[in-house]
Amino acid sequence: MVKFLKPNKAVILLQGRYAGKKAVIVRTADDGTRDRPYGHCLVAGIKKYPSKVIKKDSAKKTAKKSRVKAFVKLVNYQHLMPTRYTLDVDLKDAVTTDVLQSKDKKVTALKETKKRLEERFKTGKNRWFFTKLRF
Repeated sequence: MVKFLKPNKAVILLQGRYAGKKAVIVRTADDGTRDRPYGHCLVAGIKKYPSKVIKKDSAKKTAKKSRVKAFVKLVNYQHLMPTRYTLDVDLKDAVTTDVLQSKDKKVTALKETKKRLEERFKTGKNRWFFTKLRF
């Protein structure tokens, strides 16, 4: 079988708290690990999407509207829907599996992820990724 769930692939989560949210695969574990004996991957996604920015908004309001909230999670392959899109955001050094072990490491990883996703949003590329599935 061809391996198509690769890092930087955009996916949609189907189950759990973030069902319907878009995410990016950071790392994959096809054969599983000792504590998770099934195929899974580490994803970083958007918990809260940026709002629509219009021309008459002030700079302060535009900055507030283009904020993003992020999440980091280990997800079973069965609970993902892959898309045709890839997102060239380098999250590999910011987000690792050991980040999920302690609260303070996770908080710093979330801040770094948020910063990188906001930068990507401000460049105007990957517009599909930063919109909700439905309004």
